[in-house]
Amino acid sequence: MLCSSTNVTTLLSKRTKIQTLSSIPLHLCTMSLISHAFAGNPIRSRTPKQTDPFSPQSAFQTLKTLLLGHGQVPISPYFKVLPFRKGKPLAGTTADSPADGPNWHLGWLSLRECKDFLENSEVSLSEDSLVYLGCKYEDDAVYWAIDVSDASELVSELGARQFCFVELRTLMVATDWADAKAMGELAVAGHARALIEWHKVARFCGFCGGKTIPMEAGRRKQCSNESCKKRIYPRVDPVVIMLVIDKENDRVLLSRQSRFVPRMWSCLAGFIEPGESLEEAVRRETWEETGIEVGEVKYHSSQPWPVGPSSMPCQLMVGFYAYAKSLEIDVDKEELEGTFVILMDSK
Repeated sequence: MLCSSTNVTTLLSKRTKIQTLSSIPLHLCTMSLISHAFAGNPIRSRTPKQTDPFSPQSAFQTLKTLLLGHGQVPISPYFKVLPFRKGKPLAGTTADSPADGPNWHLGWLSLRECKDFLENSEVSLSEDSLVYLGCKYEDDAVYWAIDVSDASELVSELGARQFCFVELRTLMVATDWADAKAMGELAVAGHARALIEWHKVARFCGFCGGKTIPMEAGRRKQCSNESCKKRIYPRVDPVVIMLVIDKENDRVLLSRQSRFVPRMWSCLAGFIEPGESLEEAVRRETWEETGIEVGEVKYHSSQPWPVGPSSMPCQLMVGFYAYAKSLEIDVDKEELEGTFVILMDSK
């Protein structure tokens, strides 16, 4: 997996005392996963055609009919809504006791339940406040998200139903990585948070400054200025994350920043700059942070990362193996607090 807070460093912090140089079998520090955190979204596996009742266009028209209470309402599909408050999704637990371990589920509400909860609140339930997430044909359902940050009274009301708003990082840590359903729920929550937070930061047009309005069931926005009408799409910030390998001496490099919790170490990572390729970004970031020159760069996999700062609602982590020409380290103290070398053992 690619996410820095839950990769090889998690096991290292539990099994070893961090030193400048230590011989630790690499196979003790790896995890075998079916999917990365926040990847494998089960409600985005395919996009329905426009004429399909599950499509964003058709579902949006049905939504308006339901909210207005006019016309004949179709029996299918069923609408489910996931509320968010300050970037936190609504969630509940199915565990009977703390000893059962973290067993959580997302707090989906029916459209009727959501309407009842928000009836006397500061949040308006409308076609502009709901964001289309996707559908599942087998559940005969279309899924939506809504930001209820201004409805503080919901905390106690939903708490009475054993629900609460939980940090997405907390849910990530509490997820059983071998549980495909839980991993799917986490991916849905990550996708929803990315869209909800993007709507918050994209309130005005970057071209003319006009107010933006949601379009296509919240999947994009458009400038309300008639002379502009610029189309605005959800922002994704690409990041390279790389495991630096000294092939000649069977060593790999980890690092830590001063803001990390004690004994947490991660792969190097950095944002891609305009005009450079992914491979160039790997080499530049590694050189800037550690003074190590990288030769061969091999792609590993990618992972959505919707738990970064609110100004960057969703990052795309692109993972690489970076083969160092040498492991002579010169740490940039403004970037990193330190580095940690592990000797690889294939046994």
